[in-house]
Amino acid sequence: VQLQASGGGLVQAGGSLRLSCTPSTHTAAMAWFRRAPGKEREFVAAIDSGDRTNYAFSVKGRFAISRDNAVNTAYLQMNSLKLEDTAVYYCAADPEIDIPTAVAAAYDYWGQGTLVTVSS
Repeated sequence: VQLQASGGGLVQAGGSLRLSCTPSTHTAAMAWFRRAPGKEREFVAAIDSGDRTNYAFSVKGRFAISRDNAVNTAYLQMNSLKLEDTAVYYCAADPEIDIPTAVAAAYDYWGQGTLVTVSS
């Protein structure tokens, strides 16, 4: 199973980006995690097949996760970006677990990562 993630890039602080993630097969819960330079991987947001969502406190109110089941794609709309949002963002998905969990070990499938760089 492959997860194709895209949408990363360079943006100024206060700007917006939208990430996309398209699995090669049906999935239930989908999520985004990130790893900033010199830091551990951390949870960002998750969504289940019923559109229930879960967010890290650091992004709540700025980021929005959504999915379009017709095209089997999840999105992460990132607004009001801050310097500390700079990281490699990873898409994750699972074929069976259908809750928007923040637990990385719950997800069997992982994408290759897309770099988001926020500049001042």
